[in-house]
Amino acid sequence: MKIKPLFDRVVLLPLESDSETKGGIILPTAAQEKSQLAKVIAVGDGRNAEGKEIGMSVKVGDKVLYGKYTGTEITMDEQKYVVVRQPDILAIIED
Repeated sequence: MKIKPLFDRVVLLPLESDSETKGGIILPTAAQEKSQLAKVIAVGDGRNAEGKEIGMSVKVGDKVLYGKYTGTEITMDEQKYVVVRQPDILAIIED
């Protein structure tokens, strides 16, 4: 199944958070924080605001940091994704 976001929305695949502390303590699932890092899977076409075309700053494959309490979680083909608006993306992570 393929998903195509509309307007300025972006589909993200959250990256796994650490299940172990730097000191080697294994954290139970309930104690792990929700990851805010994700990989961009699909990007909308942008939007038109007050007669101005607003393009997209991210592209498929980018690694991004997004807001902790933003977006809508969906499950497709047993994989969890998050759909956010472009303004909810805080930064592009460059390796």
